[in-house]
Amino acid sequence: MAAAKIKKGDSVVVRSGKDKGRTGTVLQVMPKEGKVLVEGVNVATRHRKPTQTNPNGGIDRVPAPMAISKVGLADPKDGKPTRVRFETKDGKKVRVAVKSGETIDG
Repeated sequence: MAAAKIKKGDSVVVRSGKDKGRTGTVLQVMPKEGKVLVEGVNVATRHRKPTQTNPNGGIDRVPAPMAISKVGLADPKDGKPTRVRFETKDGKKVRVAVKSGETIDG
């Protein structure tokens, strides 16, 4: 499953859809649903009526979850999307970018 390969705080590139090519930081990963929340990408707008708690109302813009398969981890070297593999270095399991061979964490 790809959920372990993308974590909160990672920089990702959108591979398909209306925001193709845009980059952002992962705010939340939902592995059971296979979804990811990316800052500034797939933004949904909600028109709110004025209420007692929000007397002005207005338009709320919030990022909506998107399929984890639509995003790829940004390569640390060139920023383009890359796949991720796991390797053991110094007895620790680390993520490695397939494209450049760079270690992503640790």
